[in-house]
Amino acid sequence: MLFSRYLSRHCQTLAFTLLTLFGSLGSIGYAYASDIIFASWNIQNLGHGDHKKYTGLAAIAGKADLLAIQEVMTTQGLVLLERAVEKQTGEQWSSLISHPVGSKKYKEMYAFLWRDSAIEPVRGHKLYPDNGNRFIREPFSAKFKSKHDNSEFAVGTVHILYGQGAQDRTPEIKALADYWRWMQSTYPGTALVLAGDFNMPPSHDAWSALKKYAKPLITEGASTLSEKNGQYANLYDNIWVERNTTLKITQAGIISFPKMLKLSHKDSRKYMSDHAPVYMTLGHAELDKSVVTVVEPEPNLGLPPGAQEALEQLSSMLAPLQDKINQVSPIQFSIKEILAIISLAFMTFFTAKKKSRRQKFMAVLKTLQKNMRK
Repeated sequence: MLFSRYLSRHCQTLAFTLLTLFGSLGSIGYAYASDIIFASWNIQNLGHGDHKKYTGLAAIAGKADLLAIQEVMTTQGLVLLERAVEKQTGEQWSSLISHPVGSKKYKEMYAFLWRDSAIEPVRGHKLYPDNGNRFIREPFSAKFKSKHDNSEFAVGTVHILYGQGAQDRTPEIKALADYWRWMQSTYPGTALVLAGDFNMPPSHDAWSALKKYAKPLITEGASTLSEKNGQYANLYDNIWVERNTTLKITQAGIISFPKMLKLSHKDSRKYMSDHAPVYMTLGHAELDKSVVTVVEPEPNLGLPPGAQEALEQLSSMLAPLQDKINQVSPIQFSIKEILAIISLAFMTFFTAKKKSRRQKFMAVLKTLQKNMRK
């Protein structure tokens, strides 16, 4: 009886403080574009010549719901790919293409290709206003919505200068940090993704500026095809997301399309591309692991197996408490609700990566202890 009165007197302070500290559960970081496969692919010289095998390209592109494409040479090349994907999948697809970018001697375009049943474009596609002319091909971005849960995410894509070596690529890689900040201001409150052919492995020191804001999903393996069957040369293609992304990324890796299509690397490079696509899966979407090199990404908050599901259950349990807390009159909580609050608090504390969050949590606990002694 005494314990019950004690909880009744102090649980409102506990609940209000914890929910104020961490905000509503929707803002902790578990909103995501569900059940989507996103991929990025440098389709070498797409639209130049008549040697491309569009049935093969479509067999790979059709594995994704949204595809960012680099090195598009003609609009007709994208049209042919879109038609081939529609024939391959039996579904309606749509596309978006940028203006030509590059030097006076060489230009190419970026494109997005998506499955209409899964993805809806949102207004906001544009080329980066590269006022300092730091990119030979300024990045292209667009905003999309998942038709599964109506969540939105913005994707930027870029093809970094190859040049004569790392010394020519480094300035553009460093400039990606400014581009990322531009995306943050252009698409506020939206999950961000940066994908493309970076011509630089993610381990290079040039990435240090961008790594303050984002992280690469693929850190192992290679994405460029060597001339020898089954061997890959460099990890130049990648997907970058925010360090504390709200996207529920379940898998990331490289699609080994020569293996999938039973092509030699020589024919793959001639008729398809010298790059393999990189991809990530969101929510419950899955890609056949027999044709991909799988790299499991770092979970959002380093949660142990099953913790995400537990947090989602706690989220639904705690949702009604927000209305109670907003009431002026005294409130009563059930033991089940109190345990849910405490469980959420300690799980958040022990899985928080940032030291500042843990310190803030401990400060709140000290405040609670003082209140409970009154």
